Amino acid sequence: MISREEALAAITSPGARFEIRTEIVRGERLPVYANRERSLGSLVRSSARFGSAEYLVDANQRLTFAGHHAAVAGLAAGLRSEYGVGKGDRVAICSANNAEWIIVFWATVSLGAIAVGMNSMWAAPEVAHGVGLTRPKVIFADAPRRGLIGDVAVPVLSVEEDLPALIGRHSGSALPETSLPEAAVDEDDPAVILFTSGTSGRAKGATHSHRNVLAAMWYILLGDAVAAQMGMPSPPDRRFLLTSPLFHITSLHNLAVPRLAVGDTAVIYTGKFEIDRVLALIEAERVTNWGAVPTMVSRLVRHPGRAKYDLSTLRFLSVNSAPSSPALKDQVRTALPAAGQALVTTYGLTESSTAATVAAPLDLLDDPDTVGGPIPTMQVEIRDAAGHLVPDGTEGEIWLRGAQMMLGYWDDPAATAASSAPHGWFRTGDIGTMNGGRLRVSARRSDLILRGGENVYPAEVEFALSTHPAVSECAVFGVPHADLGQEVAAIVVVDAGDAVTGHAVTGHAVTADDLAAHALARLARYKVPSRWLLTADPLPRNATGKVIRPQAAAMLAGRFGQTAV
Repeated sequence: MISREEALAAITSPGARFEIRTEIVRGERLPVYANRERSLGSLVRSSARFGSAEYLVDANQRLTFAGHHAAVAGLAAGLRSEYGVGKGDRVAICSANNAEWIIVFWATVSLGAIAVGMNSMWAAPEVAHGVGLTRPKVIFADAPRRGLIGDVAVPVLSVEEDLPALIGRHSGSALPETSLPEAAVDEDDPAVILFTSGTSGRAKGATHSHRNVLAAMWYILLGDAVAAQMGMPSPPDRRFLLTSPLFHITSLHNLAVPRLAVGDTAVIYTGKFEIDRVLALIEAERVTNWGAVPTMVSRLVRHPGRAKYDLSTLRFLSVNSAPSSPALKDQVRTALPAAGQALVTTYGLTESSTAATVAAPLDLLDDPDTVGGPIPTMQVEIRDAAGHLVPDGTEGEIWLRGAQMMLGYWDDPAATAASSAPHGWFRTGDIGTMNGGRLRVSARRSDLILRGGENVYPAEVEFALSTHPAVSECAVFGVPHADLGQEVAAIVVVDAGDAVTGHAVTGHAVTADDLAAHALARLARYKVPSRWLLTADPLPRNATGKVIRPQAAAMLAGRFGQTAV
């Protein structure tokens, strides 16, 4: 069997299906896939060839590629004729995972419009911010989230009733206006806005072009081609389990989009994550592939009743979205030998559209802490504070460059400029080291908390808590959690003169439960602290007035016996 490097060289060489060549991309010479599509809409138009094969399966329906094509065409026609949606307009999706989410996405990008994937776990103020920032022409929302949107000067269509009715009014006709449109878009036109938590306390809209999403898709398909070249072809009738939210690149760019391109099935898990329901779904739907966050994988390998489920079809498992320990990887290899032998892990972020690095199974066996080397079209470097390259083994900031990097943050030139560097480089803010072409990540965006695969920025939580009248100041940290990786912890300082009695503050009589309720009204539930330290002592600050976070973290460690970060 040839090596991965040899396989990769063969299938990306001139004239090969995955040929990589250098082209000018937004003013910079970058490696790109020579045979790529030029728009996302072209993927939908060509997908009808898969006919009666299943594309989307969820709790309510089984949708073939032909049925999906017809639904997308009908919805695109309806959005165009009834709501005037066209190139550059935004269509927001505020819904839990379901097949309808994906139909709206494809109909939107087919029109040359921009799909806005809103976080389905947001609280009302966060939803308002997302709507105000992107100014959509139409919003699709499911029942639990329509109440969060409130009164807006935008049509809000229900996923349950309005969406199928709109499709029905424009389907099954031979009229030209009901056919799937072929919008005139440039590769570098925006196609998707996905939100990433902001260090300033507000979510930012990472804006991906058609080129970005297609580059992500080609990277996913390249992995299949490399395996086949090495003599490990993919099994027929692949079925991919979709468990992460569709407003994440993990489920949208890395799963829903590539499956449409090659005729595979996406099995959509709906509802709160419950390991027994997940295992039953893997068994019932004969799932072959699953990309999961570490918390999900941890629950699988630790589940005492795992043996009662037939998981023999699960042949490929990837652990993404948050760091995973070497111990967890070993547990996967023991619990699921077949999938464990194909275990991979990646490093990437919303701004990179997909993985920036990948660690193959042999990489992880050789170096369990690595997140691998750069994917073929990505450049990864470690720079110092002045922006200079550092030697191997030296810690510094991770910089990325490639055709898959986002266009910028929607309507936020200041944030875009702050993360940008000359010649198309993106400053991640993450800290890591490079050794022999392999990356290790030391810290994710300094203070970032990774709770069950979800990003939580302390500044955002601190801002919400600071609006409570009893709060003088506060600091938020991540503390270790056996299942979630990290949980959110808060130190809350009450107004001067108040005294602390247990968890209650005399005068305001505020409790941790009060503060949690206050935060929950403003933030997604996963961002609300679950550990609290209420105190009358001021936070430690340096001469410039900044909180000395290591000293503040030590206060939490003293209370809970854990090291905060």
